[in-house]
Amino acid sequence: MLEMGLIPEHERRRLEAIVGPNQSLEELIARRVSGEPLQYIEGTAAFASLELVVDERVLIPRPETEGLFELAARMVRAPEVIVDLCTGSGALALALKKAFPAAAVFATDVSPEAVEVATLNRFRTGLQVYIAEGDLFDPLPAAILGTVDLIVANPPYVAEVDFADLPREVQREPRTALVSGATGLEVVQRIGAVAAQWLRPGGVFICEIGDTQGVSAASSLLNLPGVVRQDLVGRDRYLVAVKP
Repeated sequence: MLEMGLIPEHERRRLEAIVGPNQSLEELIARRVSGEPLQYIEGTAAFASLELVVDERVLIPRPETEGLFELAARMVRAPEVIVDLCTGSGALALALKKAFPAAAVFATDVSPEAVEVATLNRFRTGLQVYIAEGDLFDPLPAAILGTVDLIVANPPYVAEVDFADLPREVQREPRTALVSGATGLEVVQRIGAVAAQWLRPGGVFICEIGDTQGVSAASSLLNLPGVVRQDLVGRDRYLVAVKP
């Protein structure tokens, strides 16, 4: 039997709350000690005012991404069209739909598994978000080109060489949602190259980035004057632009 001291007391209490007939507390602790994220074991994660289903098909929503949501909610007023790229669990898209019920919200992800989870969360929350499988802007309807009020994205931004240095439990999350390529900027650059085409004049673009990527990420924007904003601990985290 595993000793209870192998995990923090607050995690033990959370695991005790989900013990069921098919799995003992000791088995749940063993999963946690093996490096499985606590949210995967529980099956849900909190984001803004939502509780979302999460499992090994999607990234676990993080405080930094919740900070992106809060920044976006402050920067836009009564948006009519919102786009969420690399939606994963659907966290940003669903939280923005709840914040702006009148908006048409479109969410895309290249991973069919992520689309499954986002769709499940759409039904779970009852929030009507359009979710499509495909690469970045490709699945979006051509009719919204040039009309989008807000584009948000939490793309992969880890470099291949840095993956091995990530915490063990982070490495249990989908690699394709974490690793962008050799530099970590590949997906950010692809988004930045075309984001301006989708925005209306005055439209806002916000993308989560790595804390060392600010200058390089900003230079990837075409026809958008980008600035880098910090997260709650003062690290570069958000690439922000407003279309002239």
